[in-house]
Amino acid sequence: MIRNYCKTALRSLNRNRGYALTNVLGLTLGIACTVFIFSLVKYHLSVDAFHAKKNRIYRIVTENRLEQTVYSPGGPPPVGRAFREDYTFGEKAARIYVKRERLISLPHSSDNQKFLEEDGVAFAEPDFFHILDFPLVQGDKNTVLTNPNTALITERVAKKYFGDTDPMGKIIRLDNKLNFRIDGILRDLPENTDRRQEIYLSYGNLKDYNPWAGNDNNWLSYADELQSFVLLKPGVLPATVNQAFHDFSSKYYEGNYVKEWRFRLQPLSDIHFNPDFDGKVTKQSLWALSLIAVFLIITASVNFVNLATAQALNRAKEIGIRKTLGSFRKQLFWQFMVETALIVFIAIVLAFMLLYWALPLLRSVFEVPVMSIFFYDYHLLIFLPLLFLLITFLSGAYPGLVLAGFQPVLALKGKISERHTGGFSLRRGLVVTQFTISQLLIIGTLVIAHQINFTRQTDMGFTRDAIVILPLPTGDKSTVSTLRSEFSRLAGVERVSFCTQAPASESGNSFEIVYDTRTEKENYDVVFKGGDEQYLSTFGLELLTGRNLHPSDTVREYLINETLAKKLGVSNDGVIGKNAIINDTKGTIVGVVKDFHNQSFHTGIDPLCITTQSNWYNRIAVKINPSNLRRTLEAIAPVWKVTFPNHVYEYDFLDDQIARFYEQDYRILRLVQTFAGIAIIIGCLGLYGLVSFMTTQKTKEVGVRKVLGASIRNILWLYGREFVRLLLIAFLIAAPMAWWIMNSWLENFIYRINIGAGIFIMAVAITLVIALLTVGYRSLKAALMNPVKSLKTE
Repeated sequence: MIRNYCKTALRSLNRNRGYALTNVLGLTLGIACTVFIFSLVKYHLSVDAFHAKKNRIYRIVTENRLEQTVYSPGGPPPVGRAFREDYTFGEKAARIYVKRERLISLPHSSDNQKFLEEDGVAFAEPDFFHILDFPLVQGDKNTVLTNPNTALITERVAKKYFGDTDPMGKIIRLDNKLNFRIDGILRDLPENTDRRQEIYLSYGNLKDYNPWAGNDNNWLSYADELQSFVLLKPGVLPATVNQAFHDFSSKYYEGNYVKEWRFRLQPLSDIHFNPDFDGKVTKQSLWALSLIAVFLIITASVNFVNLATAQALNRAKEIGIRKTLGSFRKQLFWQFMVETALIVFIAIVLAFMLLYWALPLLRSVFEVPVMSIFFYDYHLLIFLPLLFLLITFLSGAYPGLVLAGFQPVLALKGKISERHTGGFSLRRGLVVTQFTISQLLIIGTLVIAHQINFTRQTDMGFTRDAIVILPLPTGDKSTVSTLRSEFSRLAGVERVSFCTQAPASESGNSFEIVYDTRTEKENYDVVFKGGDEQYLSTFGLELLTGRNLHPSDTVREYLINETLAKKLGVSNDGVIGKNAIINDTKGTIVGVVKDFHNQSFHTGIDPLCITTQSNWYNRIAVKINPSNLRRTLEAIAPVWKVTFPNHVYEYDFLDDQIARFYEQDYRILRLVQTFAGIAIIIGCLGLYGLVSFMTTQKTKEVGVRKVLGASIRNILWLYGREFVRLLLIAFLIAAPMAWWIMNSWLENFIYRINIGAGIFIMAVAITLVIALLTVGYRSLKAALMNPVKSLKTE
């Protein structure tokens, strides 16, 4: 029976190739996108889920409850040690300190090879590898990193540094300061982990590398890079530990600090998804992607139903003959379901071929870490049959019931009409569904694009064009003086400033402030930016009142922004000449600068200060004349390399750094743009098929109308008016839904666009033009047909 169904189905599809091709193409695109989204969502859900004891692994995070609560995935340096010593809740506890973009050199190599590691290094306590499962291929897990000046590296890094030579016992040097002996080799990191560091160093050397981070008595400052992981004992509830942390604060803090400093456990499963603690993606985003996949499958299935019910009229006589020869309704239904299943199966095969070919492109364009060998994923092997059954049922059940329900007498007499196939009203509803989904995606694309353009074009309060940021490995006075002199001589260099950060940066330092004669510190922290006397002119910051900083190597004076002056409750002029203690250092406020955005538009403008502190300077900002950009960059490189021969030269444009604030938003935009385009393509395939069917059904009507004097425009409107009405109905449904969804997305930005009428008008215009172009081609072909030939056709 099944063999007969398949043979008949193949014959039917061969006779109706246009119908089959349209459905296969639509379903292929829908399935390919759905599988891609499934793999992407599954990847994010699998991040760090491979650790054997994942349900007992937690990170100690910090909530600093000031005027506004500040969240940090890290904490003060002693937190991990104190938890280990004060409580018995943990089976293991370990601290880890990550430092990105570090220089690694091989001192014993013939040419002193140097490597700039973008993911940096991690100083880790030995128990870190008893909590998280990063297995060793060489070395003893129980002894690695217990001795000072020892290191672990991954297989990939070992290959990069030493080739085929055994790396065990070899020496690597960090930032031209500390040597470490390789004591073990880690298996290469899996793609689905947020821990990207491939070099681990003994935590005992942290105090030599960074005295602040290695200070076990420093309870009043914290850093995101310094984190503590714990493995709770079986049966210990995180709520119990969180309750105990109240006593923890009372023990190590006094006065108002007891209320301000709070610690709690964050589950390992929450780390990747929690934006408060630097999560990579939100679960809401994954739900949104999953919903888009559902939309695309619905769109492709709607195409199938539309075309299948329209095609049913052409198969009426076939059904009549089959029923006359004894076929039962159930047999006819399953015959059509087999045809549907065959089309869906072909579409799945083609979708996989498309994905296999396009996966490298998808990974690079969308910057998504979808696994390249997802074909061997057992989750996908479960998902695909379920998807196959779902699409087959959605696409084939209703048309199958319609076909099987034809009355044989009416079918043989050719009296089956549209009302017997559900009528055009059914197809109206399905087309409205397609248009609604397309317009939802188009409006979403337009809103995201407008917001990103807003971030690009809106004045941030400083100059960001043609400013190059260079690393400053050492900031001693003589080096700074020499570099300033050498750079200033170069043609094309307009300004040079030595600083800790650009005005806007993803990371920064915040400290308490005690203002003037007040005895208590303020209930907020102040962002601290180190910059020399050229900082304002290089970045084009506007000084509202007072004067600029005088040249100095130490903190003597402060510039503050308008926001800080307002928070202090003092006028811009009234704050000039007053003293302030920031980061335990007293200085005089000498000027107020106009507010500028110190982070992305996702957050507000923080109270901040700018001061001279040369021992903190780690960057050089060079303002270049745009007309001489290439020549100037070529001239800068040798000067820098001569000054720092033991370091790796690199540079970055400030506007590129700012663009990275919105990497996740760019990624979402590219995904939504692509899926919106595919939804439109699928919809157009369905529209073209429907119009083709309509022109066949209305051939005689068109001929009569033309004989009676109808113009080509009248004929085109005959076909187009119905779809224009449906599009407008879809818009009325999609617009309020899209407005609500996109307003929710825009709440992630403090500074954002308003969704105006222009976006909705543009969305409906785009859909209208695409629909009319699709309908217009086939309609024009019908309108230009010779009426004599049309009247002979039926």
